[in-house]
Amino acid sequence: LLIDTPETRHPDRPVECYGPEATAYVRAALPPGTHVFLEPDVEDRDRYGRALRYVWLAIDGDPYLVNETIVRNGYAVRSIYPPNVRYADEIGAAQTAAREEGRGLWGACGDWGANAAD
Repeated sequence: LLIDTPETRHPDRPVECYGPEATAYVRAALPPGTHVFLEPDVEDRDRYGRALRYVWLAIDGDPYLVNETIVRNGYAVRSIYPPNVRYADEIGAAQTAAREEGRGLWGACGDWGANAAD
């Protein structure tokens, strides 16, 4: 929820800038068998039938919102689809920080995320 990563497997589009890096980052952060907590928002599924969840990971006992971390590190942009907006402000702040510091796709892809909401 609330994030959009560059496409790597869309059947009708080429691989987008920073897509392979985003995929590798998420795979490294959440390898198979990783224990996470999945938190729903207002809607349970999107129009494609995918479960809509915030992903939480505990590191040394501290909870981290994976959705926010992916954006903060520049591997995705915030993408708002109301009514699922519980952490929109937190993820927006993460995006602002990533953009200002040129992290990830913000430094590598020019205007890739230029239309992302702040």
